[in-house]
Amino acid sequence: MRILFGLGNPGRRYHLTRHNIGFNLLDFIQNQLNIPFRPGKGDYHFCAIELAGIPVVMVKPTTYMNRSGLAINQVLDHYDLSIHDSLVIYDDFNLPFGELRFRTKGQSGGHRGIESVIYHTGTEQFDRLKIGIGYAPSDAIDFVLSKFEVGELKQLDEFMRNAHEAILTYLEFGMEKAMNQFNRNVLRAEGQ
Repeated sequence: MRILFGLGNPGRRYHLTRHNIGFNLLDFIQNQLNIPFRPGKGDYHFCAIELAGIPVVMVKPTTYMNRSGLAINQVLDHYDLSIHDSLVIYDDFNLPFGELRFRTKGQSGGHRGIESVIYHTGTEQFDRLKIGIGYAPSDAIDFVLSKFEVGELKQLDEFMRNAHEAILTYLEFGMEKAMNQFNRNVLRAEGQ
């Protein structure tokens, strides 16, 4: 079993904001399968599915971004798994919109959700998928909490399809193949 953690903030106020791209991706996958998220036994919503022939639990913490690690530990305890059985999906304002970046370890880069995950799991070594939301101007907080622009929204569906394919590759073939195939700007590479 694998767990996909999408990071974001709960509530309609944050729907389709840049910081919620992890939630957006899990929602996109869930909509393809028509299996609803439901409350878990803790501060999260989850959806149990099968992807690439592998049992997968998709999880959206309801703790708000800065406390994501609390919910992640609740899920790992519930399923008796470790962070090494997981992929953490989150936004990165140091990547252009449309770029995907798989990593197996690293510091938080100032991302409060990842800071929380590192703090609560006690390790920087866990698989992650960083999703480019465009470069932040000087006020990064306002930027990540802002909605996508009209032009970006038109590309978002294709962006989510590509990220979904990246996750399927990761699950079926492993991190090395996923990194080799997807650690580039998918939208730019396809001429969009």
